[in-house]
Amino acid sequence: MAKFRDVDVPDLRGRRALVTGASDGIGLELARRLAAAGADLVLPFRTPAKGAAALARLRAGSPGATITSLPLDLASQASVRGAAEELLEADRDIDLLIANAGIMTPPAHILTEDGFELQMATNHLGHAAFIGRLFPLLRRSRTRITSVSSAAAGSGR
Repeated sequence: MAKFRDVDVPDLRGRRALVTGASDGIGLELARRLAAAGADLVLPFRTPAKGAAALARLRAGSPGATITSLPLDLASQASVRGAAEELLEADRDIDLLIANAGIMTPPAHILTEDGFELQMATNHLGHAAFIGRLFPLLRRSRTRITSVSSAAAGSGR
């Protein structure tokens, strides 16, 4: 197992960060670190109950944090469109976008409502469509975009 190396996170007060997949795992830890550094967070959640639990944990750890949730199911192009439209209508800069959400090894070959394989739709196509729809805002904001991938990618041959 790789050792975790702590990193310094600069003061992010006045900056806005969007993190997909922040209900648990790496995304939740990223959101925690960003909130502690003072960033205003936008956290899209697919599952309302998991989102509410994550928000409670984040607010408990950073009581003064500004955190906004947003419904987003990356496996649904309609949901991607709706979330992007909501952010575009709000017309607030996004300084950092971390494309972290993903699913690993679905139990069966599942197709989304749009006809895509579930894992590909969630991990890749959904993020690409989301970022593409937000591009005018991201370009204007000069947003830094980071895509996160699983360490499991290194286990293949």
